[in-house]
Amino acid sequence: MTKGWRDLRTVWGQLLAAEPRRLALGAGLAALTVLMGMGLLGLSGWFITATALAGLHAATAIVFDVFMPSAGIRLLALGRTGARYGERLLTHDATFAALAALRVRLFRGWARPDAARQLLARPARLLFRLSADIDALESFYLRLLVPAAAALGAALLAGLVLGVMNLWVGLLLALWLLGAGWGIALVLARHARPAAVRRAQAMESLRARTADLVAGQTELVMAGRIEAQRDALAAADRHLAAADLVLNRLEAGAGMAYGLAGSLTLAAVLLAAGLLTGEGAIGAPAAALALLVALGAIEPFAALRRGALEAGRSWLAARRLAPHMAAGPEPMPVPPAPDDGLALQAHALTLAHPGSRWPALHRSAFTVATGERVAVIGPSGAGKSTLLAAAAGELAPAEGELRALPSCLLTQRTDLFQDTLRDNLRLADPSADDARLWSVLHAAGLADEVRAMPSALDSLLGEGGLGLSGGQSRRLALARLLLRNVPFWLIDEPTEALDTATAHDVLLRLRAQAAGRTLLIATHLRREAALADRLLVLRSGRIVADLRRGTAAFEAALSALRPD
Repeated sequence: MTKGWRDLRTVWGQLLAAEPRRLALGAGLAALTVLMGMGLLGLSGWFITATALAGLHAATAIVFDVFMPSAGIRLLALGRTGARYGERLLTHDATFAALAALRVRLFRGWARPDAARQLLARPARLLFRLSADIDALESFYLRLLVPAAAALGAALLAGLVLGVMNLWVGLLLALWLLGAGWGIALVLARHARPAAVRRAQAMESLRARTADLVAGQTELVMAGRIEAQRDALAAADRHLAAADLVLNRLEAGAGMAYGLAGSLTLAAVLLAAGLLTGEGAIGAPAAALALLVALGAIEPFAALRRGALEAGRSWLAARRLAPHMAAGPEPMPVPPAPDDGLALQAHALTLAHPGSRWPALHRSAFTVATGERVAVIGPSGAGKSTLLAAAAGELAPAEGELRALPSCLLTQRTDLFQDTLRDNLRLADPSADDARLWSVLHAAGLADEVRAMPSALDSLLGEGGLGLSGGQSRRLALARLLLRNVPFWLIDEPTEALDTATAHDVLLRLRAQAAGRTLLIATHLRREAALADRLLVLRSGRIVADLRRGTAAFEAALSALRPD
């Protein structure tokens, strides 16, 4: 429980710290709106009652001042409308800004070396954290803190108004409103929490299974698992419906509890006002004022009901997010610089993926000289991509030592975003101007095709680069690589899945642009390995051969690779 409260303080403290002034002002405006509403209701009741009594006698009717109360009613009506508008505008705007700041912090919390690998392994879960879990936190402020502040103000005002008439009546009313109003909300939150947590988990499962069904229906049909996936989706929907049913019943029960508490409050205030009127302590207009102020004080407590129902969801979101927000993003580990004349230096190097019991690369030692072009070859799973990831700093050595120059990694996957061509390129260099962008596009062989597009660099790509062919996407990735001014290029199967003509064109351009740079290429294709002057042969996580161009062993190993 202690850890749970610590997680809550971590996340909610950061939520409130993101926009402290506007969030506090929004809560203040919400309380002011409730107070003006109570004042409007109470003053109107007092004015109507007092006017009716004054009209019974001509003498009192002539001297009765109708202007001040009516002016006060208009002021409260206009003020309540303005405060309500300002509160809605400010609280929601401040909440959205605070949630956006939390998303940035969460995203940076994931910006660590193994982030891309985790994102590929569990994209639905991480997307749910970034979207639904962050959104769940807004209930803490909008539906708990703001209504609680408004309810506190309402209870204090009601207690003050009736306290002027009778101290004990006012004190008891304020204590009763706070005890009953907040107490019902606390009991509701406690009982609703398990169902709210189950609902959040069922919603996450439902979304993930729906996405899997839609995106992978071809594979599911081929594997004969389409019916099982539909059954799993239906089961998740049933769990969601069951949780909704429990929450709806609890909400109905809370509504009845608040209704009963309101009725008891009105009955008690009516009796107290009647007794005070009978004793001559107050008049009929004051009694009407007391009754209507008490009626208005009940409303903000009922508004806590929705927030109490969703408190469990907010609690679960905070528990999930806290580990990623407790500290800043982990610094990107940069391999230390190698000795002079070397681009990469490995000694007794052992690499292992997080959670794996077996090393992907075992006690390997080799060097790559500056300006050298080396291809790492071997069967799938031999450790080629792992070696490149370690050289790029994405994977820390489990044992041994790895030193490398600053590098840029071009992976097998071309990651493009639903954005303009210009902004997709500028991921590599945000400061690059259009002249520089056109230069790298020309070098990558994509300039003419981009110029032919209606919006050129401003052309919008769809999700995942939709709108470009596979060859165009790979050329765009190559252009992005050219924007990185680093001496060491790490390239993982750059032409995989491209047709022969496109692949050879990409490789020719890569060879031309790599002049003066060091290349380390992971491949099992002959056309890619032909770029290299040296071959490192990997098998089962070990370097079994180091071959140089011009030797028979080099030519034999090159010929054994998969042809075009």
